[in-house]
Amino acid sequence: MHESFFAYPPTWVAIAFVIFFVLFGRKGWHALAAILDKRAEQIREELAEAKRLRHEAEAMLADATSRRETAMADATRLLEGAKAEAARVARAAAAEAEHTAKRREQMALDRIAAAEKEAVDQVRFAAADIAGTAAAQVLRDELTEDADARLVDHAIQSLPSVLGSRRAA
Repeated sequence: MHESFFAYPPTWVAIAFVIFFVLFGRKGWHALAAILDKRAEQIREELAEAKRLRHEAEAMLADATSRRETAMADATRLLEGAKAEAARVARAAAAEAEHTAKRREQMALDRIAAAEKEAVDQVRFAAADIAGTAAAQVLRDELTEDADARLVDHAIQSLPSVLGSRRAA
């Protein structure tokens, strides 16, 4: 009861597998290897593309960072320039305001002085008028012919001394 090796069905399946593998395995292996090689080449190309894109992105990032830093430096420089200009304009405006205030103060002082001079002149004219009127009235009322003659004589006698003192001056 010992049956032969070839009587078992798994043996025939194994023999069929080996024959199938020997006959078609080489073609299948080459096709499978070609598919795997094609996939590997595709992956290499994708990796190379990803590497190239990464380098481009890094270059773009560096360029953007550089432009941002340049823009920040420009903005800082413009801001400092604007602050300096604002300070200069403020100083100029303050100086102009002070100059205008001094000029207006001087104009006011000049007007006050002119008004004072006019008031003093009016007082002098009024005083001279009053004095002249009073002197005329005193002369009319109190000066007699004898007093008048004495005054004229006295003026004539003092005339040489007055004229001498004027020539010396």
